[in-house]
Amino acid sequence: MRLFLDTSAFAKRYVAEQGSDKVLAICQEADRLFVSVICFPELTSTLCRLVREKKLARAAYRQLKGDAVADLADVDICQITPEVLAAVVSLLEAHPLRAMDALHVACALACQPDAFVSADRQQLAAARKAGLRIVDVS
Repeated sequence: MRLFLDTSAFAKRYVAEQGSDKVLAICQEADRLFVSVICFPELTSTLCRLVREKKLARAAYRQLKGDAVADLADVDICQITPEVLAAVVSLLEAHPLRAMDALHVACALACQPDAFVSADRQQLAAARKAGLRIVDVS
């Protein structure tokens, strides 16, 4: 199975929260994982916020960041192309999405996965309407 994970889903691989077990299980079934080029910067932002909020120790941050970097070596990263940008604009015009959420959906459309995995309900609704099979991990 080919899965596209947005950052909300990808982060659940490293931060234990509701939906983490589901993400880990579905990733075990996957033959191939895709993420957008903004996934790692968004994950880093999340982890840094947790450190600032004292919910994550600096040593744990370094470990999780290293784990994510190692995992990304085996993940296909969708780049921003003119076609992806055109899809982002179309998605923004058709759905109440934030720009980065539209970018994840547009990247998924370019990768043509078997399923789009996210914990963001608005993003999932837009992905479904765009023709993607969705997996809600919220």
